[in-house]
Amino acid sequence: MSRLNGYLADAPDVFLERQMKPLCDVPEMSKGFQPTDNGFLLLSPEERAELLAVEPGAERWVRKFSMGAEFIRGEDRYCLWLEGITPNELAALPKLRSRVEACRAWRLAQVKTGDAYKLADRPHLLRPCGKFQDGIYIGVPPVSSERRDYIPMGFVTDGMIPGNQLYFVPTDSRYVFGVLVSRAHNAWMRVVAGRLEMRYRYGNTTVYNNLVWPDATPAERERIEHSALGILEARALYPDASLATLYDPDLMPAELREAHLENDRAVEAAYGLSSDSDEADIVSHLFALYAAKTR
Repeated sequence: MSRLNGYLADAPDVFLERQMKPLCDVPEMSKGFQPTDNGFLLLSPEERAELLAVEPGAERWVRKFSMGAEFIRGEDRYCLWLEGITPNELAALPKLRSRVEACRAWRLAQVKTGDAYKLADRPHLLRPCGKFQDGIYIGVPPVSSERRDYIPMGFVTDGMIPGNQLYFVPTDSRYVFGVLVSRAHNAWMRVVAGRLEMRYRYGNTTVYNNLVWPDATPAERERIEHSALGILEARALYPDASLATLYDPDLMPAELREAHLENDRAVEAAYGLSSDSDEADIVSHLFALYAAKTR
């Protein structure tokens, strides 16, 4: 007779604890940069254009920036990325410098025990994020509509800086991407994630770090890498469509849906699940793996 656990799953009676590191040997998922700047280090497309029209030399110090909602909707936003700028370089850009000085003044006006005040001696920098290194990463929005079958996530290859409302996994691995965009991972997320209103609220320490990954053979990994590539290629057929559009269940292109189904089959095979497994079977299996891993 079935017995539901605290997550209303027919699975071992366990409760997840926040994990500061992944249970498995996979890259860490971290939050991006919190600006803590009152808007002085962030730029809209219009503000970027105005700045560069006056100070074209500032272009090397402007980077794309995104929170989760903008990432899904494909909306442009920018930040001043002044890591390594010298005093002489900053002095030569008075418009840019005025933004930095305004950020300093705002931070100094904040509560002295708060993070903003403590960053006043570094007014040109966003709040530090020690996990971030320039390079390719997978962007994962923390909030996603309950209507979607899959959380919209994707590789970032253009140097975009992730904000604190966007998780990042520093890897170019199609295997990691394939598992993350699979039905297995999304089924796990739907059961263990939090909620913001009705939307899913993803957590790196709860969802990602507690996921037990498949013990995949080289052949199984290769199959997942191939199916993950199929998802990326299907997306590329619609270069003007945002992730919000591509993953709207009423608008999702047939090619993308089929690519996801193939990836689902590849990941579930690596988990040892039968081809006719439903989400309840997947969740039960993942909880059993979690119970064994944390015993």
